Amino acid sequence: MRATELSELAAFAAVARHKSFRKASEERGVTASAISHAVLNLEDRIGVRLLNRTTRSVSLTEAGELLVSHLDPAFGEMAEALDALNRYRDTPFGKVRINVPNSIGPFVIGRIIGPLLKSNPHLQLEINATDRLVDIVEEGFDAGIRFGERVTEGMIALRIKPRIRLVVVGSPAYFETRPKPTTPHELKRHLCIQNMFPSGARYAWEFEKDGQTVSFQPTGPLSLDDHELMMQAALGGVGLAYIWEPRVEKAIVSGELIQVLDDWCQPEEPLYLYYPSRRHMSAGFRAVIDAMRAE
Repeated sequence: MRATELSELAAFAAVARHKSFRKASEERGVTASAISHAVLNLEDRIGVRLLNRTTRSVSLTEAGELLVSHLDPAFGEMAEALDALNRYRDTPFGKVRINVPNSIGPFVIGRIIGPLLKSNPHLQLEINATDRLVDIVEEGFDAGIRFGERVTEGMIALRIKPRIRLVVVGSPAYFETRPKPTTPHELKRHLCIQNMFPSGARYAWEFEKDGQTVSFQPTGPLSLDDHELMMQAALGGVGLAYIWEPRVEKAIVSGELIQVLDDWCQPEEPLYLYYPSRRHMSAGFRAVIDAMRAE
């Protein structure tokens, strides 16, 4: 239905309700002449007279009464539907969809999920964890989490975490037969687990110290696109892993893994929660933003 047709029906319903063009015009915020033209256009379009008009009164024809009997419930349902949307604006309600890299998801958003849902029982979170680059607008997400250099241009970006870094670790069993590397160049003599994007592309291990940068491309026998599996492989003595520090902190403290090249591993770009617009932001999404800021 076109907007003009809906406007004509609304004008007719107002006249039918008040039995007056003047009162209908006051309700609709337009002139009585505009209301009259809208009703005439409606009658001409459907080819049926809906109103009996005299200089002193307005009454419904039988066809007009039939139409009103259908319009009143329909307009009532539309008003209820619009009113129902208020809960999305005023209280955290409904679904919020977030995209986050799988490799960092647990320690970026994992800790806020429980407290957020406990304090907002009508909120539904849908979190898609994947290291695949996602167009959050095209795929229907409310927001995404990425490092600064990967945030799409034109997005609103909110810094949410301190800078984190990738570190090199290996098991004590692995180092029983191999010396610990002291520079990235010595990694050529080691078995290194290759880091792989979901697309299958391998990415290099990046190092920096005193202004010197080194990019090392592992050529080991194992390639993985999951950091949990990388950690398990390193724990099993398969080789050295280049992995997010928060994921292996406990294993390093317990001695299950040994960290090397610490002074060469620099923090990555800051993490950001990014989204397309501040306009018409739901209360549920605002609750997520507040939780991320607090964390």
